[in-house]
Amino acid sequence: MVQKKNADPNYKVIAENRRARYDYAIEDDIECGIILSGSEVKSLRENSANVAESYAEVKDGELWLVNSYIAPYERAMFGHEERRRRKLLVSKRELSRLWSDTQRKGMTIVPLVMYFNHKGFVKLKVGIGKGKKNHDKRASDAKRDWGRQKQRLLRHGD
Repeated sequence: MVQKKNADPNYKVIAENRRARYDYAIEDDIECGIILSGSEVKSLRENSANVAESYAEVKDGELWLVNSYIAPYERAMFGHEERRRRKLLVSKRELSRLWSDTQRKGMTIVPLVMYFNHKGFVKLKVGIGKGKKNHDKRASDAKRDWGRQKQRLLRHGD
């Protein structure tokens, strides 16, 4: 088995919101910490999670992840609620920027990917984006299809 030089054994993607870049025009992304209980971390290490239907919001000067799912951990003495609100950790400067973007520009904070970083901590990458209209989605579909077609033509030389 050949291993990459910079492949990190601790880095592991837990959950990814693959539809986010299709539904939203993501302008910027931020890495956040997330406050979890012990059974949630244990569950993430062996089970799965889902951030596809979730969103983040700024409320009372704090950033919260709403409606994310972490599977229950069977062997936990004290379990956790699967869809509870979880606090996200960002700096004050990032928090104020997120709040101003969502208030003034009508942007949305969308979770993109949840992962274990190289130190083994759970991190969440959130994107600041604006919802796409149907014609924008069709344009991105056409662009993706044209990219595939170009690759096909280059491969076969037709």
